[in-house]
Amino acid sequence: MRVPIVLRYIGMVMQFVAAFMLASAGVSMLNGYDSAYYPLLLSSFITALLGAFPLFFVEKDGEIKTKEGYAIVVGSWLVACIVGMFPYLIWGGEFTLINAWFESVSGFTTTGASILNDIEFLPRGLLFWRSSSAWIGGIGVVMFALVILPSMGKSRHMLSNVEMSTIAKDNFHYRSKVIFRILITIYLGLTITTTLALKYSGMTWFDAINHAMSSCSTCGFSTKNSSVAFWDSPLIEGIIMAAMTLSAIHFGVLYATFTGKHNNIFRSEVVRTFIIMMVVISLVIAVNLVTSGLYSTFGEAMRHASFQVVSLSTTTGFATADTNTWTPLAIVLLIFCSVICGCAGSSSGGMKVDRLLIASKVIRNRMKIQLHPNAIIRTKVDGMVQEENTQNLVMTFIVSYIMLTIIGTVIYAMFGCDLITSFTASVACLSNVGPGFGEIGSMSNFADLPVVLKLNSTLLMLIGRLEIFGFIQLLFIRSWK
Repeated sequence: MRVPIVLRYIGMVMQFVAAFMLASAGVSMLNGYDSAYYPLLLSSFITALLGAFPLFFVEKDGEIKTKEGYAIVVGSWLVACIVGMFPYLIWGGEFTLINAWFESVSGFTTTGASILNDIEFLPRGLLFWRSSSAWIGGIGVVMFALVILPSMGKSRHMLSNVEMSTIAKDNFHYRSKVIFRILITIYLGLTITTTLALKYSGMTWFDAINHAMSSCSTCGFSTKNSSVAFWDSPLIEGIIMAAMTLSAIHFGVLYATFTGKHNNIFRSEVVRTFIIMMVVISLVIAVNLVTSGLYSTFGEAMRHASFQVVSLSTTTGFATADTNTWTPLAIVLLIFCSVICGCAGSSSGGMKVDRLLIASKVIRNRMKIQLHPNAIIRTKVDGMVQEENTQNLVMTFIVSYIMLTIIGTVIYAMFGCDLITSFTASVACLSNVGPGFGEIGSMSNFADLPVVLKLNSTLLMLIGRLEIFGFIQLLFIRSWK
C-alpha cells in the first residue's frame, strides 16, 4: 500500500473540513466576534496547513487500489474527527480532551449524543461548527469531498464503492459522477427547504439552519438544552418530522420521485415498509400511553409518540418528551426503532430496513425450500433479484451487529451501568441514534459516563457509521493479499 498516496487524499479531505471551520468562524464574526471566533479561525488554519503538506510533497501517482481506498475512507473519517476536536479544545469550557473527542465523533458520525450539560452556553460560532460537522457526516466525509474536488478523476469510482454499502448502490443506476450530483442536489435541496420552512414557522434564521442541518443529516444536534421541546410547536415538529423522514429514504429513490421516474417512493417496497413500520408503531405507542394515563387525549399522545418514533427510526435523536417515563411497551418499541432505523443510501444509520426486508425474505424462502427441496426461489426487493452474495452480506451484517451490541452492552455493564443503560447505549452508538434510555435518556446525555465508556461509545459510533466492515477491514489490512 502506498501510504503517501493515502495521505494525499486525506489531505484533500482536511482542506474541505478546514473550509467549514472557516465558515463557522464567519458566523462568529457576524455575531460580534463571539468567543469561538479565534478558536475556529486557528483550527481552520492548523487543519488546512496539516492537510497541505501531503498535497505539496506527494505527487499524484495513478489510480488508487482497493486497499488504499479503504485506508483513505477510514483514515479520512478518523482524521476529520481528530481535527474536528480543535475548535472545542481551544475554546475550552466543558471540553476536556475526551469530551472534545466525543463531541467531534458524535457530530461527524451523525450520532447526536452529547457530553454538554449547557448547550445554550456555547457561542453561536461553535454551535454552527457542531451542526456543520454533522451535516458533513450526513452524506459522508469522503462523498462530500468527491463532489467538491474535481482532481480525483477516476479514483472517484473506487472511493465511492468503499464509502457506500452494497445495498445502498442498488437504486443508483448511474455513473459515479452523476451519483455525486444527485446526492448533493437532494441533500442541499432538503436542507434549504427545511431551513425556509422552519424560519417561517417561528424559528430564528440561526436556529432554523442549525436544525435543518441536523434534521437532514439525521444527527439531532440542537441549539437548545431541551431540544425541539423548547418550541412546543406542532407545526415545527411536523416540519422536522418530514425532513427526518425524507432524509432517511434512499436519495436515489427521492431523485427518481422528483424527476418522475419509475422507481419512486410510491413504488418502493423498502420505503413502504419503512413508513408502515413507523405509522403502526406510533399508533400502538399512542394507544398505550393513553390507556396507561400518561396523556389525557389520543391526539396529544399521538403527537409525542409519532415524533419520538420518527426521530429514533431515522437515527436523528431529537426529543419532545422524556421517554424514560414512558411504559415498558413503548420503550421496547422505541428500542426496536433504534435498531432497524432508515433506508440504505440515506443519511440514516442503523441496521437499515432494506436488510430487515431481505433477511425476512431469506428466512421465508428457506422455509419454502424445506417443503419443496427442488424449487428455485429468488429473493426480490423492489423488483430486483438479490444475489446470493448480497444475501450473505446482509445476514453477516445482522449477526455482526448483534454481536457488537452484546459486546458493547457487556463493556458498559462492566463499568457500573445498569442493564437498560448498557444495552440502549450500545444500540444508540452503534446505530448512530444518540439518545437511549436510563442514564442516557432523551433528556439526558453521556456527560457522567467514565472516560473508558466515552471511548467505547465513540468506537461504536465509528464502527456503525462505517457500516461495521469498513472499519474492521482496516484493522486487518496488513493480511490482505
